[in-house]
Amino acid sequence: MLLTIILLASKIGKTIQDFPNERSLHEEPIPRIGGVGLMAGIFCGWVLVINLLAWWIVIPAILLFGVSLLDDVRGLPVVRRLFAHFIAAFMLVLGSGVLWQDVALALAVLLYAVWMTNLYNFMDGSDGLAGGMAFFGFSMYGVAALMHGDDTQAMLNFSVGAAALGFLYYNAHPAKVFMGDAGAIPLGFLSAAMGVWGWQSGHWPAWFPPLVFSPFIADATVTLVKRTLRGAKITEAHREHYYQRLVQVGWGHRYTAFLGYVLMFAAGVSAIWAMRTSPDFPWLVFLIWGGIYTLLMLALDRSWKTFCRNRHE
Repeated sequence: MLLTIILLASKIGKTIQDFPNERSLHEEPIPRIGGVGLMAGIFCGWVLVINLLAWWIVIPAILLFGVSLLDDVRGLPVVRRLFAHFIAAFMLVLGSGVLWQDVALALAVLLYAVWMTNLYNFMDGSDGLAGGMAFFGFSMYGVAALMHGDDTQAMLNFSVGAAALGFLYYNAHPAKVFMGDAGAIPLGFLSAAMGVWGWQSGHWPAWFPPLVFSPFIADATVTLVKRTLRGAKITEAHREHYYQRLVQVGWGHRYTAFLGYVLMFAAGVSAIWAMRTSPDFPWLVFLIWGGIYTLLMLALDRSWKTFCRNRHE
């Protein structure tokens, strides 16, 4: 919070700005230096247990922060950014030990880490949404780690949640600052990396992290699939995510974020409950959430068609 105040008052805050484009839901330029304060908060918490941290999480996170900050300042080609994402994901696969277990599993984890890294950036387009999702998601990781007696992993995850909460003080609607790629990209990677670490440590099954972050995953994945089937460019800026359309049809930033918080909290609680109840894959829980997301998307698709029709009349 303190660093964000300093940056907002400095020349940097006035220089690194997010100018409205085809993807934006805001009309005025907003500083996008919140990721610097966010990551500083995370690493200030992590430095207290630095000797116990895994290099394959810290080094990739720092790498992604540096590359993404450079992208925020001057812009980088998509290929270079994706290259950095794959390098970070490969470090995760190598350091976590997944590569030595099964090559196919390692490839799946690699692609999952790259997808989560980019997913967070896709979903960072509405005031308070991505920061709130980080607070709830990583806090659920922390609770699950505490339940298995791992204070270190719990504190590492709670540090991310606390930093996200500090960022939300400035990012809640009306947002005074955005996290930018320097915040969204490392957060996306950490959501995958901390999930893999907890899974490899035996704290939770492999399905636990995707269920915790399922509100984000469902929106971004379905939107990407729909755009791909329509022949649209994946890298092209757009406002077709369900959370973006929810803002446009009249819910606004505040209520859209609140719905996201409710979904994240409920998904996280259900994941912890399912993990505590049975070691088997929770087919019923996933089916229920799949039904909830499907109904919400169908309802919003209908509202969007009505909104577009009324706008053209």
